[in-house]
Amino acid sequence: MTGQAAFGTVAQLWRYPASSLAGERLDAISVGTSTVDGDRLFGLVDASDNEIARPDRDSKWHKVPLIRSRLSEDRRLEVAVPGGGWLPAPGPESDRAVSEFLGFEASIRPYFRENAAGYAGPLTVERYIRTPIHLLTTASLARLKALHPQGVPDPSRFRPNIVVDMEPVEGSFPETEWIGRKLAVGDLLLTICEPCRRCGFTIIAQDGFDNDPGILRNLVRHNAHNLGVYCTVDRPARVEVGAEVRLV
Repeated sequence: MTGQAAFGTVAQLWRYPASSLAGERLDAISVGTSTVDGDRLFGLVDASDNEIARPDRDSKWHKVPLIRSRLSEDRRLEVAVPGGGWLPAPGPESDRAVSEFLGFEASIRPYFRENAAGYAGPLTVERYIRTPIHLLTTASLARLKALHPQGVPDPSRFRPNIVVDMEPVEGSFPETEWIGRKLAVGDLLLTICEPCRRCGFTIIAQDGFDNDPGILRNLVRHNAHNLGVYCTVDRPARVEVGAEVRLV
């Protein structure tokens, strides 16, 4: 394959060890054939009925994105509620802290037993089958900012794995126009397979910005509900911040 000249570089890399909780920003990620290593291994449930967290649909979950999550060096999940320290999870202490923060009994549970060494409690079911990689460009964020100047289109609002820094394209959300193309991100090779349809999660307040319905309203009006793209993996690789990005 012949690649075009690089049009951008990797500005941010993210993974989300626990679905719906705030993720961790990294200097490098390893991407396998199915997804980012360490991404979305755990879910948060209402312990009374095993309902999995849905911040996009139910206001009782709106505070969940304020809970931070990370993987330790030995690949164990840790979580922290606002004002609190890091706690190992799953476990009674972390469940107690999360429950007190949310105001009802909640529990962090792995999707698969191998995600939590030594854990013998109940599992939960993944909310949806996800496409491996979520990619977003600063050009699209700039376009959204131009449409909604009073808003804060922070990348973390949209939970991407890869944020590509590139020049704005007037009047365009550029990656939405790349569906079906192949993209090289350093040594990683991706196929851009579909636009990322946004939901009510994008308007919810998180650390650093407030609740903002105008974010989703403008995406519905100007980009058919979409921002960013989902990608499948053609060639796995480790990716670092600063890696060049080119269409292939």
